[in-house]
Amino acid sequence: MHGDFQKIDSGLLSDRIRDALTDAIASGTIAAGTALDEQNLADRYGASRTPVREALRQLAASGLVEIRPRRGVVVARLTPQRIADMFETTAEIEAMCARLATYRMTPLERGELMELHEESAKAVEAGDVDAYDRFNRAFHEALYTATHNGFMAEQALAIRERLAAFRRTQLRHADRIRRSREEHGEILAAIAEGDGETAARRMRAHMLRAAAALGRYIAETE
Repeated sequence: MHGDFQKIDSGLLSDRIRDALTDAIASGTIAAGTALDEQNLADRYGASRTPVREALRQLAASGLVEIRPRRGVVVARLTPQRIADMFETTAEIEAMCARLATYRMTPLERGELMELHEESAKAVEAGDVDAYDRFNRAFHEALYTATHNGFMAEQALAIRERLAAFRRTQLRHADRIRRSREEHGEILAAIAEGDGETAARRMRAHMLRAAAALGRYIAETE
């Protein structure tokens, strides 16, 4: 497993370790309450402790692990209900962003969204979940910016960071990345028509389908 990690530029190593741990925690492969030891993780991924420490810091920031006195780093307990509540909340916020962005985005911002959507096709065809995840993140963040409401964009980004692990992991279920991209296309069609209500409705459905895909992915990996 760790052989692949040894070939990676050190600047990217902490991100790759973070992503590997994210998938393992979000899918339940590493159970809640498990203590994570820096040296053990460094050995597993063939890395020094520095990128491992940085990866754990990022996981703590997103709420996936907790840093506890005397126990060190422990995988947080997030119940299925808590995750469902988080997805429901972000679905409503993303729907608001889609509606506002429809009415407020500039032609340049609309063009950038269209370009991101076009470029993401290559990742889907290649079945590259990590590459698609980067496009997915950029697509949603472009919509936040296009609301031209700085506070809303900050809140949307903050909750996105809390859910990033689960949003990324759900893309691994079956043909989810292909369907996700199709849903982006449907949202963009509503935006192009200037129909903010339809864009919001489609965005809400997009997020709730992601939550359903996550549930199926976890069920299959248990």
